[in-house]
Amino acid sequence: MGNDGGSIPTRRELVKSASRAPTVSEMKATALESLAHAWTHDPLTSDTLDMDNIVSDWRGRLYNYETILKNLMPSSDDDGGDGQTPPTLVNTANGEWRELTFASTGIKSLRDVVKLKFKRYKPAGEKEILACPMTLKELGPATKAVYLAPCGHVFAEVAVKTIQEDICPECGEKFKVDDVVPILPTEKAEVERLVKRIESLREGGLTHSLKKDKSQGKKKRKAEDGANGSTESKKTKKDADARSRKTEHGKTGKEAIASRVSGINNPMTASLTAKVLAEQEEHNKRRKLAAAR
Repeated sequence: MGNDGGSIPTRRELVKSASRAPTVSEMKATALESLAHAWTHDPLTSDTLDMDNIVSDWRGRLYNYETILKNLMPSSDDDGGDGQTPPTLVNTANGEWRELTFASTGIKSLRDVVKLKFKRYKPAGEKEILACPMTLKELGPATKAVYLAPCGHVFAEVAVKTIQEDICPECGEKFKVDDVVPILPTEKAEVERLVKRIESLREGGLTHSLKKDKSQGKKKRKAEDGANGSTESKKTKKDADARSRKTEHGKTGKEAIASRVSGINNPMTASLTAKVLAEQEEHNKRRKLAAAR
């Protein structure tokens, strides 16, 4: 370059205008777009949310019930993996993208989620919507929504603030102010309140759904067994597990699935569990056939 009659442009000449900060309206539009995606897609799988089978964790995040079941199912020895979905990227409330894994959700059992119950409403001449049963406002990113733990009924936040009672208007179950959980909260104060709530529940041996945390009892029993050196009980448990596995291997696939879901009282839970188990069994069969070739 040079000696050709031309000139070398400077950076000031190349950069015509400096990058500007987004306006308030642009930031609101981005936040609304992110919120709309979270209202319609499972953060772990990016699949469309099935609003008839949807659950929420203590953060107010929404998941497909089937996704939680699949990740809680113990992985098969032939599977070679941890049985969990691969990590996905999610947009946080402050606009930052970060990796989300099932382990990071803190969900260890179905007691850590609450099944949400939406009311469907069809205005005259319009399509059916998810609506607050009290105000009939459409629930979604444009309306701040909350649900009551543990019953799971969903309302517009303004409706819950209006009622002066501590009883769910839909089912009559009692609730505390702390058990009003915002769906997909965006304000820092709301998130901090939810953190304090779950910490308080865990200290009391409870889960997000206000049911007893069984894992706490298991940890306590393990500690007691270790302190007492109860090798006899460990051996008995090991033998029982071996007999159980032997019995399971002797059954056909359908019989094994039927035996595992027989103790589930909720028909919806039993149906979804059977579906997930059947998918796992089919997946394992395909892996064995591929390995045998």
